[in-house]
Amino acid sequence: MKLSKIVLSLLASLAITQVMAAPAAPSSLAERWGTLRTEQPKLQIRDAARALGVSEAQLLATNLGNGVTRLQADGNQPREIMRAALALGRVQAITRNENGVIETTGIASRLKQAGDKSELGDLKQDAEQEARQRNIAGGYLGGAIDLRFHFENWKYAFAVVQPGPDGKLSRSLQFFDAQGDSVHKLYVRSDAGVAVFDQLVARFRAPQQESRLNVLASVARPAEKPDAEVDLNQFQLAWKEMTDVHQFAQILREFKLTREQALRLAPAGMVEQLRPEALRALLDNAAKDKLAIMVFLGNEGLTQIYSGKIEKTMAAGGFYNVLDPDFNLHIRDTALRSGWVVKRGGVTSVEFFDQEGTQVLTFFGVRERGQPQPQAWNDLAASLPRAR
Repeated sequence: MKLSKIVLSLLASLAITQVMAAPAAPSSLAERWGTLRTEQPKLQIRDAARALGVSEAQLLATNLGNGVTRLQADGNQPREIMRAALALGRVQAITRNENGVIETTGIASRLKQAGDKSELGDLKQDAEQEARQRNIAGGYLGGAIDLRFHFENWKYAFAVVQPGPDGKLSRSLQFFDAQGDSVHKLYVRSDAGVAVFDQLVARFRAPQQESRLNVLASVARPAEKPDAEVDLNQFQLAWKEMTDVHQFAQILREFKLTREQALRLAPAGMVEQLRPEALRALLDNAAKDKLAIMVFLGNEGLTQIYSGKIEKTMAAGGFYNVLDPDFNLHIRDTALRSGWVVKRGGVTSVEFFDQEGTQVLTFFGVRERGQPQPQAWNDLAASLPRAR
């Protein structure tokens, strides 16, 4: 009997010990983010998400009801939100990819677009016209806020009202893809835009403020087609027959080539490879010579374009930057693998790619429609340091 009591006592002690030694339940994502912000108050949300092993959209969603509102993002809603955002007036548009960020402040032009359903009433459109009009947002084309949309890759949308770095309330619309990565952000930059922002949020507020997001895993980069399988003669002939630089995308699809691979296989005289440090030379010389340039930077959901002169360039925070009042550019140039001077359809561009072979950004010279590029731009491209 005594032995039984001893055994029961030992078992009870063991159970208590196991309970005490059991690990605490994992804290919520919001709690983990709160701890991280306390430890690193200047850490950007994108970097915080990476440190916590989640997407930026998932991290943002932890603040639903606390300055963050989930917006409708099914079907055509992202396009309609962007159309409504034209009424915000002065805004700051921010687009990024893995190694670059472009930020432009201004007012989007309210231009009527051919084929826009709002202008054509109930006129029936064929499938191609319908697909094209879905990627029109009625004004972000050629003005200060110059955007090219691929709405099919937009998945989540939020309105965010939170204190900014200066302590003042910051209001923004933030959009993410199916992987929870940032596609585009639009910040209100005028007092008059506050009431418009509030009305927009009320109009597009999602009925269910669900914080759980069914984000997808990152898509693996497809293997590059072997060079030996490319019909090189036909590809180079198609390149030489280009009459417009925009035909290049169709040629890539036709021959199933990656962009950097196409540059590598280009006809003689059409492409020259640059050293990665050519990026700094391009920006510094464009600023020094007061040369107007076009900068294209984007991701799978959107490309943002800046056209104009730049002034202040400098290295800071692991990036090479343009820091002008209404235009900022931040490029992690240590991540660049290659640069290229490219001639297509009578136009010269300069393109840079990262270590994964992904295009980071592209430059053109600003030109009038139907006119050749300025000689100063061609001279700048010719002066950049070539690779061996």
